[in-house]
Amino acid sequence: MTYVIGAACVDVLDKACIEECPVDCIFIGNRMAYIQPDECTDCGACEPACPVEAIYYEDDLPPDQEQFATENARFFTDPLPGHPTPLGHPGNGTRLGALGVDTAYVREYHP
Repeated sequence: MTYVIGAACVDVLDKACIEECPVDCIFIGNRMAYIQPDECTDCGACEPACPVEAIYYEDDLPPDQEQFATENARFFTDPLPGHPTPLGHPGNGTRLGALGVDTAYVREYHP
């Protein structure tokens, strides 16, 4: 299992979670941040740092936000606009900086 960033992050992007992540597995899209599920060590440091309570342990996602578990993974497994190949396991989210793209679901999401 892993931690997942949910709907409350869309259009907020506080980034306090990034500062707390010891493995640097949180990446910035355009409208929200995404956790690389294969790099997340489930330490939970990001969860209390989020001021809008957008981060959940995957099993604790509210039913109306289950799609965000898929979108967090999809951000790394599917090609994104301007990125012809999937990001995969890029490591070092802060080094990459803001990528300026989102999954199609998040691009179209209306809170």
